[in-house]
Amino acid sequence: MKTQLKTLTPLECSQLLRCLQQPSSGDVPPRVYHRNYTMALLMLDAGLRVGELIQLRQDQLWYINGPVGSLVIEKMQAKNKSERTIPVTLRVHDAIDRMQRDWWIKRSDFATPYAFYRTSHKYPLTTRQVQRIIKAAGIESIGREIHPHILRHTFATRLMSKTSMRVVQQLLGHSNLTSTQIYTHPNNADLQEAIDQLNERS
Repeated sequence: MKTQLKTLTPLECSQLLRCLQQPSSGDVPPRVYHRNYTMALLMLDAGLRVGELIQLRQDQLWYINGPVGSLVIEKMQAKNKSERTIPVTLRVHDAIDRMQRDWWIKRSDFATPYAFYRTSHKYPLTTRQVQRIIKAAGIESIGREIHPHILRHTFATRLMSKTSMRVVQQLLGHSNLTSTQIYTHPNNADLQEAIDQLNERS
């Protein structure tokens, strides 16, 4: 029997993002909160793998005078070495705009300006660091650990109810449709919604 995919409900997504924007404790600068929030959004609204996220450069998110309308994951960044383009949501657009103000300044050197870093734009956050950030926010916001890949699963599951499997395949960057088919299986929320509809009075 296949293990059911773990995803977040809309309420859990909101709680997680709210926590990342403004945790209840700690004295971390607000710009760090926003960096963490933006990373979560890119996994939740664009379906990025954490390995793709940490490789992002500033110029992939900001073009000349504003946030990009579509994010291009380059071949060398993608798990399957295949380039894909993902239109950005309005809240990702707004998050990128603030990243430009809070984190990204004009550089005089020629080092790769990574989008998400701790102290130097030359050295991006590691996969482990992002995992720790999301895990801690999950415990604080909804009382359980969250792995970054759950955000990607949530993105894919939400999409599957709104568009075709082929579109979902392309947005996720799957090499074959078999990998995308796992999202066609109903989850607990789907089952509950089906039963709830029986309770609705016409």
